Amino acid sequence: MIEMIKDEDLIIKVGGNFRLTALVQRRCKEIIEGSRPLVDTTGLSIIEIALKEIRDDKIEIDYDKSIGLAHYIPEK
Repeated sequence: MIEMIKDEDLIIKVGGNFRLTALVQRRCKEIIEGSRPLVDTTGLSIIEIALKEIRDDKIEIDYDKSIGLAHYIPEK
């Protein structure tokens, strides 16, 4: 898991360490509160699930919304 947090491509994808941390924190909170994970969760912690969702382009930061950072990307 630590390797995923230090992944430069992931950090660049979201725009920096602080944004990555904020998005992971928000998504973990959503999952704890009952949101359905968007990736296979077998053997993963909540933080790993959030990181995998970001890496797999399932969520991203929505800069236009003032409430919540997680934005779901519709399936193409």
